Amino acid sequence: MPSEAPAASPPPPPAIGARFEAVVLPWLDAAWNLARWLARDDADAQDVVQEAMLRALRYFDSFHGGDARVWLLAIVRNTFFTLRSKTLPEHLTEPLDEDTHPLVDEQATPEALTLLAVDVGSLRAALERLPPPWREAIVLRELEECSYKEIAAITGQKIGTVMSRLARARERLKLELTHRSGEARRHDLR
Repeated sequence: MPSEAPAASPPPPPAIGARFEAVVLPWLDAAWNLARWLARDDADAQDVVQEAMLRALRYFDSFHGGDARVWLLAIVRNTFFTLRSKTLPEHLTEPLDEDTHPLVDEQATPEALTLLAVDVGSLRAALERLPPPWREAIVLRELEECSYKEIAAITGQKIGTVMSRLARARERLKLELTHRSGEARRHDLR
């Protein structure tokens, strides 16, 4: 994923730099985690985080308090989609049609199934296979422990859409993990 050359701008005044470090840098790991799950590639995630941090520093004077994590994750997300839109063919950037992926039922959660039988590698692989909007929602909720309201603010979606994506992501994870678990049991019997 190509990154934009950083715009030549003067370094921030020392007071802004110190405040930026105190307010934003504690969330660098969360930024990396979101970027890694969105990009699914370490090098691309590094590009996204670097560009997002530059943007955050450049526009830090527009941050007027509130939750710096949500503010930074929104920048990371927007940076990812901006960079991705410059590299992917148009057919891969179409929005997810959530009507074609209906909810099935609400039984055991993927988390419960994971605790019972699935290893971390299987869960990671299942997360990788989720459609990007669902993966983004589940990463923000389950890995970054964002509230529905925070996810809505980060993604620019309505809370109902966030809840719908989370439900669909959980359902897909459940199906994937159940299917994989069943395959493993069949191999054990041979």
